[in-house]
Amino acid sequence: MIKILLIKFMLAVIVFFAVLYFAQFHTWVKRKQSALIQDRIGANRASIFGFRLLGLFHGLADVLKMFTKEDIIPAGANKTLHTLAPAFSVFFALVAFAAIPFGPPLILGDTVIDLQVAKINAALLYVFAMLSLGVYGVILGGFASRSNYAILGGLRATAQMISYEIALGIAVVGVIMVYGTLDLSLLVERQGQMLGGWIPFWGILVQPVAFLVFLTAALAETKRAPFDLPEGEPEIVGYFVEYSGMKFGMFFLTDFLETIMVACLATTLFFGGWQVPWLAPDGFHFPWGAVIPVANWVYVLLGVTSFSLKVVIFCFVFMQIRWTLPRFRYDQLMRLGWNGLFPIAVMNTVLTAVVLVFCGEPSWLPK
Repeated sequence: MIKILLIKFMLAVIVFFAVLYFAQFHTWVKRKQSALIQDRIGANRASIFGFRLLGLFHGLADVLKMFTKEDIIPAGANKTLHTLAPAFSVFFALVAFAAIPFGPPLILGDTVIDLQVAKINAALLYVFAMLSLGVYGVILGGFASRSNYAILGGLRATAQMISYEIALGIAVVGVIMVYGTLDLSLLVERQGQMLGGWIPFWGILVQPVAFLVFLTAALAETKRAPFDLPEGEPEIVGYFVEYSGMKFGMFFLTDFLETIMVACLATTLFFGGWQVPWLAPDGFHFPWGAVIPVANWVYVLLGVTSFSLKVVIFCFVFMQIRWTLPRFRYDQLMRLGWNGLFPIAVMNTVLTAVVLVFCGEPSWLPK
């Protein structure tokens, strides 16, 4: 029992610091990728002992700056809620990563280590629940500030997040129906099946419409451009307009964490998670009959690398979208959610059910 708890603790620590490091790296990517798109040099001034490393030290400078800035609480604000709001947002964004399987089982002697901090039967439901609870941090941030502009920003953010969560949840129903499970680890394993021995049975092949709806709705829920109206950067309306120092930094960090989480979910649900085409636990099995055996640690390393690369590619695409598309008006944003994504998600779910009824369910589904 102590051994299992120790392993889970180590996994939690690894995931925690890996996600935080990647979020910090994301700030550098944001600066550099926008600079490349706009034909600029980008962040390159922060240095340590004269070394600049392409501007990588700017993330460290941001952290030091936010920690040393004065923490200002507006007069009349609820000090307790004002402090708890950003903590709520970061906490729920971080704990959601506990249910993400980032690699195949690692075998060390007689011990099998699942590369998933919390192996939950309804892991997908858990992730959605944690992300949904993050809205409390947003609305509390606006309410506790006792500022009309902050309250408007909080209400705007809440309405947007709730609207797109509905389309997001319905879009994923089709994936659940096809693979027959809410367990993300089992869902990834079932995507390892091959169609005709050549094509991996990934979610993008069987649920392409759900993928497009999921991606759009998830980006809107993370409040990133072109769906960043709750932050109101060119306006004075924003749910964290009365925050400074590291409290503002925590809200800022939450946006990056949620973006990474969306990339992890898109990878897990639609692109096979840690699966590598034609790679089984005992090695590569190619369609033309060739077999290349691999050790378990190589199998695990390839799986973790595959998952990481897919997540990085999705984050790159999200950043490309951010610096390419203009911001929606708020009425356009809500119309897209309710009149566009919601009915498309419902129709996709109905069509998936009809196909499963008339064409038969996959063989792995419980009878």
